[in-house]
Amino acid sequence: MKSRFLFLIFLTILANRFSFSETIKSIEIIGSDNMSRGTVLSYLPVEVNDEFNANVSNAILTSLYKTDFYKNIEIDFQDQTLKIALEENPTVKFIEFQNYDEGNEVLSEELVTEIVKNTRLGVGNIFSKSTLSDLVKQVTNLYNSKGFYSASIEEKIELDPQNRIGIELIINEGERALINSVKIEGASHYSEADLKDALKIGEPDFFIINYFTKRNQFSEISLEAGIENIIKKYVDEGFLEFEVLEKKTIFNNDKTEIEILIRISEGERFVVDSIAFGGDVDENIINDLQKLVKTKPGDFVKRSVILGDLKSLNSYFTNKGYAFSKINTSFIPTDKKNKIKVIATVDKSKRYYLNRIEISGNTRTQDSVIRRELKLNEGQVYSKADLDNSITRIKRIGYFSKVDSSLKKTKEEDKVDLLIEVVETKTGEFAVGLSHSNSSGASINASIEQRNVLGTGNTLNAKFRNSKAVEEVELFFSDPFFNQDKHSISYGFYTKSLDAANLDISSYLIDENGLSFGYGIPLTETSKIRALTKLSDLKITCGSLFGSSSYEPIQCASNDSLMSTLQLSYSDNTLNDFYMPTEGLKTNIDLTLTTPLSEFNFISMGLSHKTYTPLTDDLVFNFQSKVNLATGYNGKELPFFKRYYAGGSSSVRGFDFNSLGAKYANGAPKGGESSLLTSFSLIAPASKVGLDQENIRLQAFFDLGSVNEKISDFQLDELRGSTGLALSWFTPIGPIGFHAAKPILKKSTDSIETFSFELGTTF
Repeated sequence: MKSRFLFLIFLTILANRFSFSETIKSIEIIGSDNMSRGTVLSYLPVEVNDEFNANVSNAILTSLYKTDFYKNIEIDFQDQTLKIALEENPTVKFIEFQNYDEGNEVLSEELVTEIVKNTRLGVGNIFSKSTLSDLVKQVTNLYNSKGFYSASIEEKIELDPQNRIGIELIINEGERALINSVKIEGASHYSEADLKDALKIGEPDFFIINYFTKRNQFSEISLEAGIENIIKKYVDEGFLEFEVLEKKTIFNNDKTEIEILIRISEGERFVVDSIAFGGDVDENIINDLQKLVKTKPGDFVKRSVILGDLKSLNSYFTNKGYAFSKINTSFIPTDKKNKIKVIATVDKSKRYYLNRIEISGNTRTQDSVIRRELKLNEGQVYSKADLDNSITRIKRIGYFSKVDSSLKKTKEEDKVDLLIEVVETKTGEFAVGLSHSNSSGASINASIEQRNVLGTGNTLNAKFRNSKAVEEVELFFSDPFFNQDKHSISYGFYTKSLDAANLDISSYLIDENGLSFGYGIPLTETSKIRALTKLSDLKITCGSLFGSSSYEPIQCASNDSLMSTLQLSYSDNTLNDFYMPTEGLKTNIDLTLTTPLSEFNFISMGLSHKTYTPLTDDLVFNFQSKVNLATGYNGKELPFFKRYYAGGSSSVRGFDFNSLGAKYANGAPKGGESSLLTSFSLIAPASKVGLDQENIRLQAFFDLGSVNEKISDFQLDELRGSTGLALSWFTPIGPIGFHAAKPILKKSTDSIETFSFELGTTF
């Protein structure tokens, strides 16, 4: 009985199948105006000669609606013909965003174009409500990510008789959410104030500072980045179990003000129990490796120190030819509370030798000019230290704005090619200086110099200056690699006519014609000594305001003189870049004295020093100082035209050009036998204030200096000081700089210059 019942059910199902399934002999597509028949058929889950039933009908509807091309679909099957009637969604006639370009802080024309393209709502695309909803949601989320939580988008849609749709999206940004308060709970190792500083965003600073930092502007991205900073801060101090337990943001009703609550668990602070080396390490070098490691047993685990240790260990092997060595660190818990074992695992890989050194990008500079700066040669064992030193030396010569290096493995297992790619900069400089002072108005000067003549690395300086103050022609040539021992040679001639009255100095004229010859010898890789001799004929004419008042009666009495000098100098330069250094120092010591051929008898000494120290990844401390001393001997005075002057963009900013120090009765600067110039500054990239220019640097400075009539006259109350802001921009036509300065150590009689602009120099 039971088997008979099951058999009847089987017959019923079979009968239903044959009664409701028929073979499709043809397919008709009705109403497809924007899409070809073949394209529509490609979306269908059936073909001619397939069976048709209710399940197939549902599958067809699902497939076609899924395309978002149709707003209505009807299916009819008669006489073995499948008819599909389509009512197409409209095509996009236009899509416009309103108000986004009127002070908008989130969208740009490029971003709008990209969003429209990604959501397939551009002109000619098929419109669907779901696609538009996705676009509106994407833009809203973008605003929310930037802190505009009250932003809204109004949709305006118009359909024309040709089934084309126009879309207007009217954006109301609302107000950016501003942070009212930040609370961080659970901290004991760090103060809440320290953690708030690491957060970067938070309660507003002093309103002037906050205008630039925008510290109180909230965004989810900034909050997450700040929390990541806090995590790194704790992990770096050995809190390896640190956790963020809760992150809560509380908005007011209109979402324009926000309170932030962060709860943390510091966990235990871990201590290094022992340090071991594993992997490919020979026993005989363990002592060498241990000396390189600053982390010692008993120290707290410090992430930054350990990363430095890894770098030192890796350098040990890369400097011995293991170009692709890797050092990995693992922390192994011990049975002692809060103590871990540090294991540095070494993978030396192979030892490599240099096969070829290939240089590219130097369209003007000869290969030999670059190769002579290299500390590496083909065939030698690869050394990362020598490579880094070589790259720094290439940057230091100032012919290239960018220098990169990479290694390429060769078919030979133990050899690599070294690829050096350079980007040449303008080595010919047209220098123009323009400044304005309260007393002398505008002044301008110009010169032309080529520091890389025909790509040889030699310097040719052709100076042509014609102004009210100076008429000058100078030709100067130098070869920094005169012979195999890297000696340098220089020589040149010059003719110069100086009207000092137009330099705000005094009323005298000097006509000078001379020759010079110099020779330099390297002492170390970064230092050298140099001798320079000059022989010149001078004709001195003292003006009426100068000579008739008998300010310099002895030196003005003889107006035709011969001057011969010998200068000995020492220089050391470890700066990591020619134009925009961030690390290193540069020191120069010059001693100049007249020879027996000279009708003048004087001796002078100059000491200049500058150092750049990185404080963070993008903040550099700069210290510069220059001391000059000069005096006459054999009963003769220092020539008045060899005195030192100060004030202006190249010395103490904020004061008029050459205005510091003693003055004659007519008010003209007298100059002095000694000068002291010092400057302290903090240098940051332009990105600190939102400028997307990698060749711009900002500087906050404090200048201090004085000029003393006699070396023994130095007095603290004669010091002048100023503070201000400066900008340096390394452009394709040369460096540009300007500053705004405010004197803070001054006297009522000082002449002030608050602003200066210069092309062809940097501060």
